Amino acid sequence: MRRSLVAGNWKMHGTRQSVETLLGGLNQQDWPEEVDLVIAPPALYIQQCREALEGSPVSLAGQSSATQAEPGALTGEVSPAQLRDAGCEYVLVGHSERRSLFGETDEMVCKKFAAALACGLRPILCVGETREQRDAGETAEVVGRQLQVVLESFGVGGLAQGVVAYEPVWAIGTGLTASPEEAQDVHSMIRGRLAMLDDEQARCVQIVYGGSVKADNAEALFAMPDIDGGLVGGASLNADEFGAIARAAGRA
Repeated sequence: MRRSLVAGNWKMHGTRQSVETLLGGLNQQDWPEEVDLVIAPPALYIQQCREALEGSPVSLAGQSSATQAEPGALTGEVSPAQLRDAGCEYVLVGHSERRSLFGETDEMVCKKFAAALACGLRPILCVGETREQRDAGETAEVVGRQLQVVLESFGVGGLAQGVVAYEPVWAIGTGLTASPEEAQDVHSMIRGRLAMLDDEQARCVQIVYGGSVKADNAEALFAMPDIDGGLVGGASLNADEFGAIARAAGRA
């Protein structure tokens, strides 16, 4: 039986004061025991989060990491080994903003996935199509290509050591969201693609949805059979909203 997972991506938001306030709110939440809970703060605030959330069920994630596990001359990068040392258990890999704004290719994303696994992190592999690609009927092709490079290197078993996050690019930060049925169609397609390679492992892979997930749409999304939770953006910056989303996953 797959557990649900709800992860909050804070992106480039926060100050020491606002993070302290947000963490205080998170520590007041009634967290569901059956849901894996994760936040991805900016790297500067990981230690602050670790200290404030000690004893909490909320795990930490990096928002990105380097393509190599070992130390090196990569000014400005953070290695997955450093994230692990700082207390992270997860790391986002291949978020659409990293792909579109920083030029991360499928091959780079695969290297980041590999480096994360090598350091004992669970990579959250982000995949998704643009509005233009969706309107052209290319969703399956685009998402399949983004998955394929990782599958070729690690197989479904390797992918099951991480998490897949389907994030339609057109729904990230726009206020738009896929309907539960639209999201389920893509999640079902992803799981079906994995099942063709390894049906047993495919049933174990956590596939979460990201794209303007909010408390008022979370329950309907998470009720879909192949949606195992959410990767939450802006709503994760509000403790009560994030807590409500997590509890919706617990009821799914």
